[in-house]
Amino acid sequence: MTAPPTNHPKYTMKISRLTIDKLGIHMYDRVSAVIAELIANSYDADATNVTVTLPFGKYLAKQQAGQTIDLEHEITIEDDGIGMLSHEVNDFYLKVGANRRADRGETTASGRLVLGRKGIGKLAPFGICQEIRVVSAGGAPDNSGMYEVCDLLLQYDSILSDDDHDYHPVPGPLDGSKRSSHGTTIILKHFNRKRVPPGDTLHRQISARFGISRTNWSVRIVDSGSHQGFDVGDLEIPLMDDTRICIDHRPVPVKSNDEDAPDMITDNLPVSGWVAYSKDPYKDDAMAGVRIFARGKIVAQTRDFDIGAGFTGEYKMRSYVVGEIHADWLDNEDDLVRSDRQGIIWTSDRGEALQHWGVMLLKELARRSETSARGRVWEEFLERSRLDERLRIAIPTDIAVRGAIQRAAKTLVRSVDRDRLRDADFVERAVQFAFAVGPHETLLQTLDDVADLSKGTLEPVIELFEKASVVEMYSLGQVARERIDAVETLKKLISSPSTKEYQLQQLVENAPWILYPDWTPLTRNQPLESFRGAFESWHLKNAGKQVVTTSIRSTKRPDFVMLSYAGCIEIVEIKRPDHALTDQECQRAFDYRYTITDFLRESQQLATRFPKVRLTIICDKLSFRNRLYADTIEKDDDITRKTWTTVLHDTTQAHQDFLSRVSELQGQLPTREDEESVGDE
Repeated sequence: MTAPPTNHPKYTMKISRLTIDKLGIHMYDRVSAVIAELIANSYDADATNVTVTLPFGKYLAKQQAGQTIDLEHEITIEDDGIGMLSHEVNDFYLKVGANRRADRGETTASGRLVLGRKGIGKLAPFGICQEIRVVSAGGAPDNSGMYEVCDLLLQYDSILSDDDHDYHPVPGPLDGSKRSSHGTTIILKHFNRKRVPPGDTLHRQISARFGISRTNWSVRIVDSGSHQGFDVGDLEIPLMDDTRICIDHRPVPVKSNDEDAPDMITDNLPVSGWVAYSKDPYKDDAMAGVRIFARGKIVAQTRDFDIGAGFTGEYKMRSYVVGEIHADWLDNEDDLVRSDRQGIIWTSDRGEALQHWGVMLLKELARRSETSARGRVWEEFLERSRLDERLRIAIPTDIAVRGAIQRAAKTLVRSVDRDRLRDADFVERAVQFAFAVGPHETLLQTLDDVADLSKGTLEPVIELFEKASVVEMYSLGQVARERIDAVETLKKLISSPSTKEYQLQQLVENAPWILYPDWTPLTRNQPLESFRGAFESWHLKNAGKQVVTTSIRSTKRPDFVMLSYAGCIEIVEIKRPDHALTDQECQRAFDYRYTITDFLRESQQLATRFPKVRLTIICDKLSFRNRLYADTIEKDDDITRKTWTTVLHDTTQAHQDFLSRVSELQGQLPTREDEESVGDE
C-alpha cells in the first residue's frame, strides 16, 4: 500500500466542535451507557466475541479542591470484528453523523440487522473521558496472513481547540504495522469524575440494554483488579405470581387522522414481549419500568407511559411494573428514536399510538394484579410487625377490639409500596397508629349500643372523653417542654469547653428544628430511614468502608449526621465549639456530598424522593490553607456554614413567640413528677 505524502495528514475528521461537545458529554454521562454503545459498534462489526475490561466499583477520577484528578485507570473494549483499514477509518469512523445504514446497508456481512444509524455512538466515550485510542486491523489478509493495523488517538481538548479547521487524530505507535488477527480495540483514558458500578449492578445495566439473546455472539465484562468477570446475558427479574401479560399477539393500532373517520384503524404495528409486576421494588434504574427495544437494543425506558393519575393500582404501578417490548418498526425508515437512543419521539403518530396502547396495557395489568399485590403486602406486614402475636399478648380476651385494630392496620398498609415495609420505623408507626385508632371503632359501636339501651348510661363514656382531653393537653405540654429543654441544652453545650462533638450530633439529630425552625414531626420523612440504610450498605459494598450517618441507636460515633429537610438530604458536619475547620475536614465533608450524589444517580427511585443533597457545616472557626475551600463554601448555594452562636441566636429568635407563650401557660399544664434541671447529669 502506498504511503500518503509526509506533508499530508493521514487521518481527518470533519465535524463541528460544538457537535462533539453536545453529543459526547451531554448524551452519554454514565459508564454503562458508554460501554453499551461501544459493544453495539462491535456487534455491527460482525464480532463474535467482545471483552470489556474496567475497574469494578471504582472511581475513575477524584475531585480535590475543585480540581479533577485522574487516577490512571483504563477501560478497554476488544472485539474480533471485521476491523477497519485507514481509508475506512476516514470514510466511516471519522465521519460523524453519517447514516450507517444508508452508506453500508441495513444488514452486516453476516446478515445481522445493524444497530447503529446516526454515526454518533463513537463519541459516547467523551461523556466520561478525555482520550480515545482506536487500534483496528481489517481488510483482507496479505500473502502471509497478516492484517494491516490502524492506530489513532482522539483527544477531547484538541478536538475543541479549533472550530475552523478539520481535526486530525494523531497516529499511534502501531499505525501501519501488521498483526495476525482482525478486530478492533478501543482504549479509554483520562477520565472525568465518574464511577464504575460494582459487578452485579454493571451486569444488570449492560444486560438491560440488550433485549434479546443472540447466537454466535458473546460479551465478557472483566474486572481489571481481580480479573474476575461475567458474561452478559438476559436481565433476570423475579416476577410476582400470576401478573405476567404476554403481548406477542397484541399489535399497536394506529388510528386515522381523517376527521370524518377518527376511529378507523389504518395500521397494526407488531410488537412482542411482556409486562408484569416484579416481586420486589426496583433495585436500580436498569430494572425500572418497561424497557422498549428496537433491533434488540434499548431505545426507551418508561415507568408508566405517562399514565394519568387516579386509576386502580396507581401507586404500586410506578414501583413494581416491569417488562420489555420489542418494536423494530421504531428504528426503520421512519426513525422514531431519539439521537441518544434513550427515548422515543412520542409526538409522532406512531409514538402516540404506542403510548396510548401502553397506557391501556398497564391499566389492565393494574386491575389484574391489585388483589394479588394487596395480599402480599398484608402478609409481609403481618410477618414483619408480629401484629397477631402482639395483639394476643396485649388484648388476650377482647376479640372485638383485636379485630378492630387489625382492620385499622390493614387499611393503613393497603396502598403502600412493599418497599416501605422494609422500613422498621414505618411498620412500628403503623402498628402503634392501629392500636390507637382501632379501639375507637369499638368505642363508637359501644356508644351506639349504649344509646339504644338507655340515655342514662352515657355518663361513663363522657367521663372517658374528658380524661382523653386531659391526656392530650399533657402531651402538648410535654412537647413544649422538650423544645425548651433542647434550647437550654444547646446553651450549656456551646458554653462548655468540655463539650464533645457526639453530644452536639445527638442534640441536632433529635431536634432538627434547632437548625430548621419550620421542621415538624410531619416533615421528618420516614423514607429517610430507608435511605440511610440503603446508603450505608451501598457505601460499605462499594468503598469497602462502613460509614455511620446517625448518632441515634448507634454504638459508633457517626461520620456525619444525615437529616431530611424540605424533601432533600441534609449532610450536617458538626464540630465542637471553638474548633477551627481544616482543609482535610472540609474535603471529607465535600466527599460525603459527592458520594451521596453518586448513590442517588444509581437509585432513581430514591432520587425522586430526595432531589437534592445539601451540606451544612457548623463550626466556629476556619483554618484553611487552600482558599478554594472558603470560596466553595461561599459560592455554592447548597453549602451553608454557621457558627454555634449563630445557631443559638437563630433558633431562639425563630421560637421566641412559642417559648414566651409556653412560659405563660406553665401554670396551666400538668407537671411532671420527674422534672429536673436540664444538663445536670
